[in-house]
Amino acid sequence: MIEIIPHKMKPHCEVTVPGSKSFTHRILIASALSDGMCSVENALFSEDTMLTMKALRQMGIRIEEMTGDRLIIYGAKGILQPSREPIYLGNSGTSIRLLTAISALGKDTYTLMGNDRMAERPIQALIDALGQIGVQARSTHSNGCPPVDVSGKNLSGTTVTISCRESSQYLTGLLLMAPCTKGGLKIGVTQGPVSRPYVDMTIDVMAKFGIAIDRQGYDGFQVTGNQAYRSGDYEVEADASQAGYFWAAAAICRKAVKVKGVSQDSCQGDVNFSKVLESMGCAVKNDPDGITVSGGDRLRAVEVDMGDMPDIVPTLAVVAAFAEGTTVIKNVSHLKSKESDRLTSVVNELIKMRITACCTDDELMVTGGQPRRAEIKTYGDHRIAMSFAVAGLATPGTMIRDEHCVEKSFPNYWQVFEGMNR
Repeated sequence: MIEIIPHKMKPHCEVTVPGSKSFTHRILIASALSDGMCSVENALFSEDTMLTMKALRQMGIRIEEMTGDRLIIYGAKGILQPSREPIYLGNSGTSIRLLTAISALGKDTYTLMGNDRMAERPIQALIDALGQIGVQARSTHSNGCPPVDVSGKNLSGTTVTISCRESSQYLTGLLLMAPCTKGGLKIGVTQGPVSRPYVDMTIDVMAKFGIAIDRQGYDGFQVTGNQAYRSGDYEVEADASQAGYFWAAAAICRKAVKVKGVSQDSCQGDVNFSKVLESMGCAVKNDPDGITVSGGDRLRAVEVDMGDMPDIVPTLAVVAAFAEGTTVIKNVSHLKSKESDRLTSVVNELIKMRITACCTDDELMVTGGQPRRAEIKTYGDHRIAMSFAVAGLATPGTMIRDEHCVEKSFPNYWQVFEGMNR
C-alpha cells in the first residue's frame, strides 16, 4: 500500500508514457505470423504483453528482447507448433481472446487459461464463431469462460457471424487469423462492436503489414486467405490510455501537462479523452510532439458516450468527482467484464471518498464535490489504481492498496507520476 502525497506540481509538466499495450499485442501477433524477421521499436514490456510473448514462444515463435524497448521476432508464416503445456495468460483479456483465435491456425489442441478473474470473463461468442468454420473450440467448464480448448485441425469454413456486444477483441482475433487461412474469412458482425477504435487499430496494424481487407463499416469484413504478413521494421505508438491519467492530473490540479508522442491523428480512441476534458473546461493544445491539457478555473459536469473509450471511464469518473454537477457516462455495460467489474469498483471507491456515485446496467453517474481521504481497494485492476492515484493529488491522505497491479500495463507508472513534482 502507498500513500499519495499531494503534488506541488510544476506549472507545466512534460511526461513520456510507454508504448501502447493494445498496439503491442497486435504487432506481436502480426510479427509472429509474418514471413520473416520483424524489428519492433517502443514495444511495451508489461505483465500483459509479456504473457502474450510467452504464449507465442510456446507456439514456436522465436522472440529476442533487445536493449531498450526493441524486440526481434522471427515470423513463422502462420505455422504454429504444438504446446505441451497449457498456455497461461493471467488476467489479460486481450491476450486470451486474440490468441484463442490465433491458436485455431495450429494443428494441435491448445489449452488457454488464466487466473480466477479470467475464469469469470466471457469468451463464448468467439468460441461459437470459431465453431462455424470447423474449429473445435470449447469452454473447458462449459460456462462460456476460460479455460478454453482449441483445435484447428478441421478449419475449413470461410463465412462467420459474431456478436461483439461484449468485446471487439473477438472480431480482432478473427481478423488477425484470417489472412493465414486457406480460404480467408467473410465476417459479419451481428451486434456491436463496442470499442470500435480498437477494430480500426487492428486494421491499421494489418495494413502496415501488407494485409488487404475489404470492410463495410463495422458490420462486415472480407479478408482474402493465403496472404503473408510482411516482415520489416515497425514501431509502437505511445499509449493514449496511459496519457489520460496525466491529462486528468492537469484538469484536477489546474496545471498544464504535455504527454509527448501522442497525436490527435492516432487511431487510438482514447486520444479523444483530451476533447472530453476540453468540454469540461480545460484547454487543449495539439503540438507536433504531443498533446497538452491545461486545467481551467473550474470543472463542469458532462454527459458523454464512452462506448469507444472504455479504458478511460475510471479516469473520467475521478475527474468528475471534482467537477460541478452530475456527470453521466453512457454506453459502458461492457466494463463489467474487465479486469474487475469496473462500474461497481469505481462506484464503491468514490463512495468511500464521500462522492455521490451510482451505476445502472449501462451508465455511470458521478456528482462532483470535495473528495475525502480514503483507502482505495484496487480489485487487482491496474486502471483503478492509476485513476484513483490522480484523485490523491488533490486529496491528502489517499492510500492505494496493491499498488503493484499497475505492472499489468504501465510498470514505471509511479516513477512517471512522481516526476510531475517540482
